[in-house]
Amino acid sequence: HLFTEYRFRGAPKPCLYPILDAEGLAYTRHWPMKKVDGEVHDHDWHRSVWFAHGLVNGHDFWRELPDNSTGRIEHQAILSTHSGATGELQVRNQWIAATNEIICSDTTRYRFERVAEGYFLDCEVTLQATHGEVVLGDTEEGALGVRINEGIRLMVGKGKDRKRGTGKIVNANGDTDRSAWGQRAPWCDYSGTIDGKRIGIAIFDHPKNPSHPTWWHVRDYGLFAANPFGKHDFEKLKDRPNAGDITIPAGRELTLRYRIFFHHGDEKSAAVAQHYTDYAAAAAR
Repeated sequence: HLFTEYRFRGAPKPCLYPILDAEGLAYTRHWPMKKVDGEVHDHDWHRSVWFAHGLVNGHDFWRELPDNSTGRIEHQAILSTHSGATGELQVRNQWIAATNEIICSDTTRYRFERVAEGYFLDCEVTLQATHGEVVLGDTEEGALGVRINEGIRLMVGKGKDRKRGTGKIVNANGDTDRSAWGQRAPWCDYSGTIDGKRIGIAIFDHPKNPSHPTWWHVRDYGLFAANPFGKHDFEKLKDRPNAGDITIPAGRELTLRYRIFFHHGDEKSAAVAQHYTDYAAAAAR
């Protein structure tokens, strides 16, 4: 059964789409890769599962604006693949500003594994300062993003048709729904019900990531992102706009690791907390 595809053509940055369970139920939104009835067509740059950031040496790689003022992340090569009970894909990309200046590069490794409660997708992104110093600026617009299936949103619809959906957001500290936005926690989960079936998505922040536990840019309309660079925005530090900046010196690199857990049921029945404990214990070894 198809789980996902790595898509690196036809858009300003690579993404993983679709994300499917064994019965073909989608965990993530189809738009803008595919037009499906009932989906809200907003934030075209929210492409299923992706990694980007909105302030890299002053350039925006998160959004995709029609005036061509935003950068692009170009796929350069597939470095390796591995098939089996655990699948793996390793790729290389370049981050290119709207001015066509190369800002930095990355090597990204995806690891895929099926477990009893669903699927693990491990993402390891190594940002490389191949073209001079790289400053990852403080903004809420980043970094590992998931745009969830419209059917499991906390709020559904748009404008006057907006109403409460089946979705539930909860993090490791017990913050729920809208109160989870901008909070720091080692994991966060977003679940809801589609056609009577409960499904969810959890993201685990690796204990060795910078700013662990990370901040969560998680919205009631379906954006779900882990962002280690947004201290100023999330903590409303108006007088410290660069509080969350992270600098990679020229010739050096920074590695970020996450696990996305696509699961059946809610965070309790899928044992999200225990799976995170196991993930953190393995990371410590």
